[in-house]
Amino acid sequence: MKPATPTPHRLPHLPFLQGLLPFNPAQLPHDIIAGITLAALGIPEVMGYTKIAGTPTVTGLYTILLPLLAFALFGASRQLVVAADSATAAILAGTLTAVAALGSKDYVALTSTVALTVAVMLVIARVFRLGFLADFLSRSALIGFLTGVGIQVAAGELAGLIGIAKQGHGPLMQIASVLQRVAEANYPTTMLSIGVLVVIIGCKRFVPRAPGALIAVIGSIVASGVFNFAGHGIAVTGEVPGGLPSWFLPPLHMGEINQVLVTAASCFIVIIAQSAATARAYANRYNERGDDNADIIGLAAANAAAAFTGTFVVNGSPTKTEMLDDAGGRTQVAHLTTAAIVLLVLLFLTKPLSLLPAAVLSAIVFMIGVKLIDVKGMIELFRMQKDELVVALLTAGVVVFVDVMHGILAAVVLSLIAHARHSYRLRTRVLTRGPGDSWIARHVEPNLLAAPGIVVYRFEADLFYANTGRFTEEVLKLVNEASPGLRWVVIDASEINNIDYTAGKTLIQLGGELDKHGVGIAAVALPSGVRHEIERYKALRVTGVHREVFATVDAAIEALRDISPSTSSTSQDAKPK
Repeated sequence: MKPATPTPHRLPHLPFLQGLLPFNPAQLPHDIIAGITLAALGIPEVMGYTKIAGTPTVTGLYTILLPLLAFALFGASRQLVVAADSATAAILAGTLTAVAALGSKDYVALTSTVALTVAVMLVIARVFRLGFLADFLSRSALIGFLTGVGIQVAAGELAGLIGIAKQGHGPLMQIASVLQRVAEANYPTTMLSIGVLVVIIGCKRFVPRAPGALIAVIGSIVASGVFNFAGHGIAVTGEVPGGLPSWFLPPLHMGEINQVLVTAASCFIVIIAQSAATARAYANRYNERGDDNADIIGLAAANAAAAFTGTFVVNGSPTKTEMLDDAGGRTQVAHLTTAAIVLLVLLFLTKPLSLLPAAVLSAIVFMIGVKLIDVKGMIELFRMQKDELVVALLTAGVVVFVDVMHGILAAVVLSLIAHARHSYRLRTRVLTRGPGDSWIARHVEPNLLAAPGIVVYRFEADLFYANTGRFTEEVLKLVNEASPGLRWVVIDASEINNIDYTAGKTLIQLGGELDKHGVGIAAVALPSGVRHEIERYKALRVTGVHREVFATVDAAIEALRDISPSTSSTSQDAKPK
């Protein structure tokens, strides 16, 4: 963990400027330098994302102008960088092409409509305090999703690297198409791409702090102007409009509304999950308080700014946030610095950008795609949690073989299935006495007793409809296979925080079944836990049967050690012993 930069307490009553205030003069030079660094590294990257999204190059610059300012004003995170992102750009290209041709005027307009729709969804999420939705996309599913997007992005740029037209739908078809047409490669373009890749990889390997992508961009622009690349068959970006973005009202036609909503919903899920995960990680790193719901308002404002300036969806970017953090940026002052530099580029430096070879952007995007392929994360899942590796691989497979939109749905569904599976395949134990009268938790097996004739069964999860079968089966197995027979089953519910209706009825039925065996049932539950639920369901208060709820396992054993269950005794109120 990096050392925390001490900052005064926030002003929690302010609904905005939380990423800027309180102002720390000593941090200002570091934030300005970090903002300059982010601009140097981020400008080539966001220009590359336009190739993924299928929009004009200048729209990438727009994503780190007003959207960056909007989040700095309305967001809560002091570190999170909100700009163009490969995952959401891939969702746009993978879904909107069903209603408009990639790169067409109608398509570009639709990307802004999606951004505005996402902003509305985020506002609704804030009203209902839905920041917790980020928790429903597991890290393993996110690893798989981003890996699938990385494969899709990298495969889509192979044709551009060798100067041929991109053909085929989906990564596999695109790779096959390139292999079939490799003899048609434009050799000057191919050599340029190799040179750019060498510069980017070499800088990363030998001079990690050097902006390899920026060096490649500047070097290729200079070479393009000096040697007239366009005249030698190397495609260049072409005219990049200068000046401030125009005010733009995103259109919406009823025939496109379904596709817009589906695309926006997919982007919304990624934005909520990825932005919250990134913001939390950096807040934890510097011992700061995060606020997911406040960040949602910042993300909504950023996407509204993107929509009204004619660009596409923006998202909390892990890569840019790490760039900024590594450069020493600790507050949103760094983001304001980046936006100021982008403004200067738009006003005075768009003409040189028109000379930028298209292959350079293809190489930058290709490396972005390769970086998203999380081999390290997959290996870690294989070593530590093989069942979650399956979730990651399935999610990646859906992205690669179907599309990004279904990949998002698969990520959410598989995350929920994994959660339900872990809740169903929970840990259960029986307690026995250990040295010094301590309790030892053992695997559930018959004839492991807490005292003569008494078994203590601990259930270490919430009891709900999906796991009541396991609960009943194990308790009855302990009773049926006990030798000699049991007198009491004590349910240790101290680890249970909730009992749903199905589980409550199951407890009542289990009590009746144990009565037939002549075995009593009692429970251990804390007043702060599920004691009131047990009493509400009257699971242990049946007329004519002695059943009780105890505060501790020791109290239960002490009270039950010398008595036998009796169906003739008067029902007692549940009281802690």
